[in-house]
Amino acid sequence: MSTVLGYPRIGPRRELKFALEKYWSEQITAADLESIALNIRRDTRAEIAGAGVEAVPGNTFSYYDQMLDTALLVGAVPRRYAQLGLSPLDTYFAMARGRHEPGTEIPALEMTKWFDTNYHYLVPEIGQDTAFALHADAVLDDVADADQQGIKVRPVLIGPLTFLLLSKPEAAAAEGFSPVERAAELADVYAELLGRLADAGVEWVQLDEPAYVADRTEAELAALAAVYRRLAALPHRPKLLVASYFGDLGPALEVLAGTGVESIAVDLVAGPAAVERIASGTGLAGVHLVAGVVDGRNVWATDLSQQLDLVRGLAGRVGSVAVSSSCSLLHVPYDVTMETELPAELLPRLAFARQKLDEVALLGAALGGRGGPAETATTAAAATTAAAATTAAAATPAAAAAVAERSERLRAARQAVRADASVRDRLASLGAADRQRGDYPVRAAAQQQRLRLPLLATTTIGSFPQTAELRRARAELRAGRLDSSGYADQMRTEIDRVIALQEELGLDVLVHGEPERNDMVQYFGEQLAGFAFTRHGWVQSYGSRCVRPPILFGDVHRPRPMTVDWARYAQSRTAKPVKGMLTGPVTILAWSFVRDDQPLARTADQVALALRDEVADLQDAGIAVIQVDEPALRELLPLRNSEHAEYLRWAVDAFRLATAGADDATAIHTHLCYSEFGEVIGAIDELDADVTSIEAARSNMEVLDDLRRVGYRRGVGPGVYDIHSPRVPSTDELARLLTTAAESVAPQRLWVNPDCGLKTRRYAEVEPALRHLVQAAEQVRGTLTAGAAVQV
Repeated sequence: MSTVLGYPRIGPRRELKFALEKYWSEQITAADLESIALNIRRDTRAEIAGAGVEAVPGNTFSYYDQMLDTALLVGAVPRRYAQLGLSPLDTYFAMARGRHEPGTEIPALEMTKWFDTNYHYLVPEIGQDTAFALHADAVLDDVADADQQGIKVRPVLIGPLTFLLLSKPEAAAAEGFSPVERAAELADVYAELLGRLADAGVEWVQLDEPAYVADRTEAELAALAAVYRRLAALPHRPKLLVASYFGDLGPALEVLAGTGVESIAVDLVAGPAAVERIASGTGLAGVHLVAGVVDGRNVWATDLSQQLDLVRGLAGRVGSVAVSSSCSLLHVPYDVTMETELPAELLPRLAFARQKLDEVALLGAALGGRGGPAETATTAAAATTAAAATTAAAATPAAAAAVAERSERLRAARQAVRADASVRDRLASLGAADRQRGDYPVRAAAQQQRLRLPLLATTTIGSFPQTAELRRARAELRAGRLDSSGYADQMRTEIDRVIALQEELGLDVLVHGEPERNDMVQYFGEQLAGFAFTRHGWVQSYGSRCVRPPILFGDVHRPRPMTVDWARYAQSRTAKPVKGMLTGPVTILAWSFVRDDQPLARTADQVALALRDEVADLQDAGIAVIQVDEPALRELLPLRNSEHAEYLRWAVDAFRLATAGADDATAIHTHLCYSEFGEVIGAIDELDADVTSIEAARSNMEVLDDLRRVGYRRGVGPGVYDIHSPRVPSTDELARLLTTAAESVAPQRLWVNPDCGLKTRRYAEVEPALRHLVQAAEQVRGTLTAGAAVQV
């Protein structure tokens, strides 16, 4: 009676990341890459089964992204990629990364955030004539390999409705077309796949439909009902587990319950409202419920006694109950036992993916019995382990005692957390005036008088490439082979190079390049009280990109300035303005594992006060432009409309608390990237930043329509250079995008910049791309009315 909905796939030591990057640079072959991937898949199955989890998910591995995998599975490959004549693997990577070769300039698919997480997915393109066709070899091969390993798996797939709802219409589609209109045809492909899986001996299949934890129309709910009635009625198929996560299914729960599917997974961590709905009766009497009671998105250990009581309370309301992670464990690191430098008092409160397997298995043992998607998924490989033997048994006094003991230990560890009275007193003293700046027209005039910028002022977002030399210097500093003075000398040398390069390129507002920063959140967390850091706590963001989120466990304050010395040094190397670079409070929360013992709004304000002090010190050091990045503003938006207003209120308040201390003549910039911005466009306006730079290259400036809709009247820099692809855009391409932007934004308010920071790119790509960016700005500037002043 235990399972998990997925597992990390990059490898405990980021084996997949390094293999991908070697393949892309032609250091290894496709066969080498596939061998490494095979080992990761086998190790993952063995890990889950060996922990005693009864039902092992399969097909959770991906070379880049599960939505992209699904596009290839169902034949939704846009013509521009299919015509390249590449192998299936290289076609896949062309869709993910674009194709940049002599005579071939094809951008990647659009990328955006996976619901309210920091994981990114590639957005499939669907048209009226997309020829859906099944390409099931990868899924069937995974099942066959698991069988050889002695492990019976439950293949995991993105469900057909979520796939369509998260796709976008292809460019040639008729106006008003929605991909979900193709649901019936796509259901035919899934029906064929289910038959093939049944032929292969698969007993359960998991179809993920998280799109239905967001608000959905009656037509979308009807499509869900129609598709799953169709699949449930198939005479030859595996049993179906329809999985949801990241929130409450709401009315979709009853819809699914009436389709004939055997099992439904619900996230009772992010969607606790479902508990009351299930308890009050929702037509689930014959359905096997998979209760997601172990948090798959955060690193805190589970109060097992509390969650066991919750599940037992539901047992009589449904056909049977299994326990599970709330979502895939993709969103947490592998194993806390790999960490040797975390504070000792913090360790009892933590559970990474490996420990969450133990929690799920122990809950399953304490719950006892079998049923639902766990009933046939025991494994030969696991049966020989002590953990599996315990889990396979009915509830025992030993399991119940272990649950109680773990909960007592966790509660004691939580009580050991100490509050910082000075931080809490400062928060209590805040008033409305602490979150307000002067009128924007007055600020704009003061800033232009100070900065004297041209029309279409050019800049970058902040970071420049993190070279092998910079990474080596950080490693040598950590290892003690380089002292802090020598490290600082190397960073200053890199700043000199970056400043000189920007001046040579002709950029108007410069950055110091952030050579000293390992990550835009970790760098600040390491200098703020209340944070802890892992050495091996890597989590996939997309493709080969991994992040190591800090753990925010206590009250936050700033012991000392964090960026001032580097900013002051960079400004001393040039007469042009250099931006001070900070990460905003919402993004620091979104990209950290955040304490769960107080409201997020209170934690955000604590971080904001620390940043407010940093803004004041940068201003005192003569920095005229300060950028406070909030790329995660959209990311934390709740999935239900009814919860938006409260979140946006505290998110905007936190940003304004961080920035409102700035003088009128100090320009406050912010940056947002890789999200669908329409739902938060009003909040972007309310941030009251003087300039907002925003991702726009992949979406062909679509965000400008949203800005125009809300009457946005401050500076804006819609990105014209997509930095998530290695291709170098031409001057003409950038000029076309900039001309499009100038049709929607007054030139006096328009800035020219890349979509995002340049950290992950190489100088061989960055230099020509920025040169083309400056040339494009000059070209378009020449077509605009002379004499207008830029508003900063």
